[in-house]
Amino acid sequence: MPLRIGILSQAYHPAVGGVTEHVDATARALRGRGHEVTVITAGFSERDWRGSASNGNGHLRHEGNGGDGAREDSEPPRDASQPHRIVRIGRNLAVPYNGAENNLTIGLGLRRKLCAILERERFDLLHVHCPVSPVLPLLALRVARQPIVGTFHSTVTSDLAFRLFRRALLPSFRRIDRSLAVSEEARSCVLRHFPGPVDVLPNGVSLDRFRPGLPRLERFDDGIPNLLFVGRHDPRKGLPELMTACETLARDSVPFRLIVVGDGVLRQRIERLARGPLQARVHFEGRVSNDRLPRYYASADVFCSPARGGESFGIVLLEAMASGVPIVATDLPGYRTVLTPGVEGLTVPTRDPASLSRALRTLLERPELRREMGSRGIETARRFAWPGIVERLESIYASLLG
Repeated sequence: MPLRIGILSQAYHPAVGGVTEHVDATARALRGRGHEVTVITAGFSERDWRGSASNGNGHLRHEGNGGDGAREDSEPPRDASQPHRIVRIGRNLAVPYNGAENNLTIGLGLRRKLCAILERERFDLLHVHCPVSPVLPLLALRVARQPIVGTFHSTVTSDLAFRLFRRALLPSFRRIDRSLAVSEEARSCVLRHFPGPVDVLPNGVSLDRFRPGLPRLERFDDGIPNLLFVGRHDPRKGLPELMTACETLARDSVPFRLIVVGDGVLRQRIERLARGPLQARVHFEGRVSNDRLPRYYASADVFCSPARGGESFGIVLLEAMASGVPIVATDLPGYRTVLTPGVEGLTVPTRDPASLSRALRTLLERPELRREMGSRGIETARRFAWPGIVERLESIYASLLG
């Protein structure tokens, strides 16, 4: 039976990151299965939207919602081919935490406006992402009257905030009727501070968007092997180590090109590191629309994710695998959710540019190994296809509604 589903997340387009992609893909898949889906999120400034010329998902462009009112970015969809509905309240504030920029919703009258939305929409259930994060998720736990599913996405480098605020957060946590986590690492993070049960429902990947055989981008199709990085330029993503590793490759005259997709607080610092031996070898692409992103993976010979920590899953690893691209990544517990060392790629210790350089060189100089690992990655990615993930989510919803 079709449901009226509200999905609440402070991270959503134009914000980039794993939570945004998870929420958008889930909403679209549920909409495609006949459910009525509304995403509740924050308003973003014109500057944020200029950084993302098109989100590639068919949503209407944001037009100046920098205030505190509630507005809808699209009309209610009439059929499954149209996008889900989006309601924005308050405005987004980017706050540094856990080595990255995090989304926080601020504004006057948020509680009142959220209550009005929930009263008007009368959802069968509310799915809240990052549910014990301030401000909008915690408000939802306090005011919602329908059953609540909460999905936890994060693992933290320090437990201090949870230790300080656990007692205050516990009543809100207990309002969640079904707790989910995207990986065992994220689940362990939750269970260190809150009671179970917490079930694992992983992130997924769109095998329609990310697949082998897409044409390479013409300007990167000249026979020079391409290394690809996709992600925010946040401290925890490890871009300085990648630049140091690539400088070693350049000094050793290893042929390669580094393509950097994304933007963030470290952009200027990373660009300064791309001088000297890396001059003309590094291409900064900035934010890339979702409809163009698969072509970047198709142009890559090796994908690299040198994150320092704080990664609970690794959606970009799945996107690379689905595209048939072998991986070099740091050996993080969250990454091991999808990546088996020596199978779909190579892993290295964190903050170790020398090991990173050696692993990159191994794959750059061994095309047969690249092909083998790329093929195995395609098989792994199939286990995380969105249709199967969303079927499990529907079963969870049904168990709550009887």
